[in-house]
Amino acid sequence: KRFPGVTANDGVSLQIRRGEIFAILGENGAGKSTLMGMLFGMYEPDEGEILIRGRRERIASPRRAARLNIGMVHQHFRLVSNYTVAENIILGIEPLKRRRGLFSVLGAMGVMGAVDMERANAEVAALSERYGLKVDPEAVIEDLNVAAQQRVEILKMLYREAEILIFDEPTAVLTPQEIAAFLDIVRSLRGQGKTVILVTHKLEEIKRAADRCAILNRGKLVSVLDVASTSTGDMARLMVGREVSFTTPRRPARFGPAVLRLEGLSVRNGAGYEAVRQVSFEVRSGEVLGIAGVSGNGQNELADAIAGLLPCSGGRIFLNGKDITGLSIRKRIEAGIAYIPEDRRHVGLILDFSLRDNLVLKQYYRARFARRSIMDEAAFDEYGRELIGRYDIRCSQGPATAARSLSGGNQQKAVIARELDLGTPLPVPFRVAVFMQPTRGLDAGAASNIRRQIVAERDRGAAALLLSLDLDEVMDCSDTIAVIFGGQIRRIAPAGSLTVEEIGLYMMGAGGTAA
Repeated sequence: KRFPGVTANDGVSLQIRRGEIFAILGENGAGKSTLMGMLFGMYEPDEGEILIRGRRERIASPRRAARLNIGMVHQHFRLVSNYTVAENIILGIEPLKRRRGLFSVLGAMGVMGAVDMERANAEVAALSERYGLKVDPEAVIEDLNVAAQQRVEILKMLYREAEILIFDEPTAVLTPQEIAAFLDIVRSLRGQGKTVILVTHKLEEIKRAADRCAILNRGKLVSVLDVASTSTGDMARLMVGREVSFTTPRRPARFGPAVLRLEGLSVRNGAGYEAVRQVSFEVRSGEVLGIAGVSGNGQNELADAIAGLLPCSGGRIFLNGKDITGLSIRKRIEAGIAYIPEDRRHVGLILDFSLRDNLVLKQYYRARFARRSIMDEAAFDEYGRELIGRYDIRCSQGPATAARSLSGGNQQKAVIARELDLGTPLPVPFRVAVFMQPTRGLDAGAASNIRRQIVAERDRGAAALLLSLDLDEVMDCSDTIAVIFGGQIRRIAPAGSLTVEEIGLYMMGAGGTAA
């Protein structure tokens, strides 16, 4: 499959067996999602053919894929947020109430009847029970957490009698506990004869669930492996074409003065609930402070408040000794705050802008990019090419590439490139870089590079605040670890003094009172 300037898939040949869990592994931009997009009818191949159950098929649309019993759960869910679970599941194939007389005549003429929601709710409840997917058919989507929404997407496929189930980066937004539950569901589906295809870059999850694994590198098939007899190290090496270190090299920390200081900070979320309660800590120059916690314990609100996206309901924020609690976002940027948000698509990027314009979003008014208040597009292009090369952002049309067309991992690289380069010319004593889930959705090689960049920020004298659901990441990068539960810091201590078991207890609220 070719797009302008890039061959996304180059002569890929695979055979996937009925009743197996087959993983598609590759770096961001390796062509995984494009390959599955052709199987699901989102793209048509330029060359080659697809055979389903031995029969050559032209899959020109997702509707055709559904008729061939193929279903797909996308990385970013396709759900209507103000509809119920059942309404989302039956959308497009709604069961209608049986009517007599005039209604039956109208039905024969193709006139739509009333949807039988009682029947739909019952069918969805029965399906949920059969496959062990616990969801309430009458719950509204926007009231469900991410894991429950994913179960709704799975039920959408099963309701349409899918036999081949494709999951595109299915665990990118799940907590460790939710990941374990998801893998149990996948194994259960295999046990019922379904064929499951996992598109992922997470090696440990492949080892835990998959039978075989195909590895793609820059659009080409590298190898198809038996997972049980292949190490994660070998898979990583084949995926990126080099050895990948799973630990980040760090020299001894050299702490300077406190750069970021929070005093009794409280923050309310969009629903008015106090998500962060009386939080106090400081991050020093030359330090990575990692905050560990289960999703939904105030991490997002804490990071957004520091960046200025949410107001504080109490307490104060200091940067280099200056109270910035009431400052605007731009003034915080100028004071030395870089922010990598969790949601790259809705907060980190403007998807309809070019990559180039996204990279200069926070600097376009500075002297380098504007002459007498007129933006210099040549300077935009030059800067875009510079960051694309330095951060290995893979794009088909260089700086002019639409941000929407980038893979999820390359969108994340773009956000990180913009933020880490942002502070270089700022005339401030020290800066703080706030990383919120910085490697979510990145492959092993890209995640390793980002972690190195976090440590490099610290070595340059910046203060780095890392908020991550990946406990291994927190322990790998941090000099100091704070554990958050219920919007409060339960424990804060040097990284080397805490065990995984201790951190886990505090993450679940079992480790005593707030620090």
